[in-house]
Amino acid sequence: MKKSPTLLLAVLLAGAVAVGAWYFIRAEAPPSGSATTPPSGSATKMAATKTPKAKGGRGFDGSRPVPVLAEAARTGDISVYVQGLGTVTPLRTVTVRSRVEGELLRVAFREGQLVREGELLAEIDPRPFQVQLLQAEGQLARDEALLANARVDLERYRTLYEQDSIARQEVDTQAALVRQYEGAIKADRSQVANAKLQLEYARIHAPISGRLGLRLVDPGNIVRPTDASGIVVITQVKPIAVVFSIPQHELPLVLKRSGEKLPVEAWDRENRQRIATGAFLTVDNQIDPATGTVKVKAEFANEDGMLFPNQFVNARMRVETRRGVVTIPAAAVQHGAKGRFVYVVGQDDTVSVRPVSLGPSEDGRVAVEEGLAAGERVVVDGLDRLREGVRVEASDRR
Repeated sequence: MKKSPTLLLAVLLAGAVAVGAWYFIRAEAPPSGSATTPPSGSATKMAATKTPKAKGGRGFDGSRPVPVLAEAARTGDISVYVQGLGTVTPLRTVTVRSRVEGELLRVAFREGQLVREGELLAEIDPRPFQVQLLQAEGQLARDEALLANARVDLERYRTLYEQDSIARQEVDTQAALVRQYEGAIKADRSQVANAKLQLEYARIHAPISGRLGLRLVDPGNIVRPTDASGIVVITQVKPIAVVFSIPQHELPLVLKRSGEKLPVEAWDRENRQRIATGAFLTVDNQIDPATGTVKVKAEFANEDGMLFPNQFVNARMRVETRRGVVTIPAAAVQHGAKGRFVYVVGQDDTVSVRPVSLGPSEDGRVAVEEGLAAGERVVVDGLDRLREGVRVEASDRR
């Protein structure tokens, strides 16, 4: 006879409940031979053996010194700079246009090419100007022949006048004709020179040395002196200038040494890499009232071509060098409610807060004008765990 499924399930559930109750009673029962109530004073003893909470943060208690890196203040030289955002500006920019009208036969340059002053850039059809030159030379030859004949006649008339064979009026008339032909020859010679000049203008040369831009007209087009766009644009890139703005309160530092060739450095936009080194050229004659800045111009040789027209750079000009000043790493300077301060490591390996008055900074170091003497050690790393009087374990930074 088969058992009912319901009866089998009930038996299994009853067994499971019995096993669970047995394990529960076993876990609640105290161990054999032990008291159910702890002995008097054991709670106090257990509390006393607990690990104390860390003091000072980051797992360090009050009895352990805080490890830090320190560096001694030292005496040295530090430079004073004025700096601002600048734009690379060509010293000269020329739009090359034709001086005569005609068909553009040939372009003799490549776009973006560096050219020297006087190099051939383009050629215009010279035939009309050659014809004009021939006409002017022919007219000159004709008038020179007429002048020679008039001079011969003038000599004859003078001889006849001396022999009292002709009137004085005929001699004067012939002399006037000679002067007329002389004037005509001067005009003819100017026409010849003009025709030669027009023929020379048919060959277009670079007016300055620099870098060529994109070609603005193709061969086969008719070019005129009145064309606004011209044929090509040349920008001088060697040397080149940088124009940057400085705050107006720094202007006296610049004007004090405006007669000197102050060194100027051009850095990239992220201020991470120095691009070029140049020299101060001039300062603008007025302050921009909208920004409170004044423009400064510097010149760079740019032999390697790293400066490009209209490029944005960070310009930095050294106006002064302070010698024998106390300097510390800029990382040691902290800012608080009462101003800037540093942590000074004392002889007993404790730190003290020292307010300082700072001067100019250069290459990660800053000058200390007041509050610190050379040789005193300041904390440069591990500052977040410090406060007045904390014991430290200072290691010298290398």
